[in-house]
Amino acid sequence: MTTASFGAHKIVAFVATRDPARARTFYQDTLGLRLVSEDRFALVFDARGTMLRVTAVHELALAKYTVLGWEVSDITAAARELESAGVKLEHYGLKEQDERGIWTAPGGAKVAWFKDPDGNVLSLTQF
Repeated sequence: MTTASFGAHKIVAFVATRDPARARTFYQDTLGLRLVSEDRFALVFDARGTMLRVTAVHELALAKYTVLGWEVSDITAAARELESAGVKLEHYGLKEQDERGIWTAPGGAKVAWFKDPDGNVLSLTQF
């Protein structure tokens, strides 16, 4: 049996939307991703070399966990940037979560969560 070599290929990320126009505004204008293409099936963004397909769906089943995240070097600055763009950080009542909503994991990583207009949970992580 041979081993697949998918480690040599780029990943394509997917997130669903019921409202492509609203998603386009959020991912392009609020988050600053470059729109590559758009058709009736999906909006395609360049997320620093990773293709993000925001797929148009009629019915959205929201996951109760993070579906897409960004690694950032300064989570506090990134959180401020989101807040100044009108994006609310989520609070989950975690003891290690500060007033802004940034959680410090036991290993020291810092994570902040926010939602896109469809309610998909997105995150920022500083390792």
